[in-house]
Amino acid sequence: MTAVPRRPNDQDPAAGGTVDAGEISRFGAIAAEWWDPDGKFRPLHRYNPVRVRYLRDAVCRHFGRDPEGPLPLKGLRIVDVGCGGGLLAEPLSRMGAEVLGIDAGETTVEVARLHAAESGAEVAYRRASAEELVAEGRRFDVVVALEVVEHVADVPLFLDALARLTAPEGMVAMATINRTPKAFALAIVGAEWVLRWLPRGTHDWRKFLRPSELAAGLRRTGLRVRDVQGVVYSPLRGTFSLDPRDLDVNYMLWASRD
Repeated sequence: MTAVPRRPNDQDPAAGGTVDAGEISRFGAIAAEWWDPDGKFRPLHRYNPVRVRYLRDAVCRHFGRDPEGPLPLKGLRIVDVGCGGGLLAEPLSRMGAEVLGIDAGETTVEVARLHAAESGAEVAYRRASAEELVAEGRRFDVVVALEVVEHVADVPLFLDALARLTAPEGMVAMATINRTPKAFALAIVGAEWVLRWLPRGTHDWRKFLRPSELAAGLRRTGLRVRDVQGVVYSPLRGTFSLDPRDLDVNYMLWASRD
């Protein structure tokens, strides 16, 4: 039921590419609230530990590392595409990874940089699109794009960019929302209209992707999905957890080349 606004109200750094200028404008008003656990991003702060653990375990599984080690991601190059305020990039860097966070919004990037400076996190941030990094010939061991694909202007182009950013032995991790009646009821009606966790209009149900559609899109770029996990919310406990049997609303996955 969670989905994450990421980008502030400035212009697309890659006009005509995957970044949707309307999405950037829509999310601008709350850019400064990224690190307020009781603010607009409260659901994400509750969801974030689940995201971090899933990524850590998936990366360690792929690269044959111990997820319980002191620095399980040491030496790995990770790009966080649509990094927002850095809620994911910072914990990944603390696990030893060399992290670059990119986002389409200058204000959001500045918020992320400021918090990293305050916290001492060693994360590099820049305003850029995935296509820009592709044009620069950049490659990463791990490409992360969580709660982003449902906001992009061109899904096939975006997936192609993620694949091109992935090193030959690397992996891609994604999270998004399923296109189901239940997702409409919870992620839009519940989260936006009733609970007001997110501004109304944050999501367009028509842009949600079914797991099979996302897997097919990745497969066309040469990536095969290795694992899919649903993310479920318990209103009684106020917590999120993984459930491989329930992909009806939020889900996470990772993929690699054969």
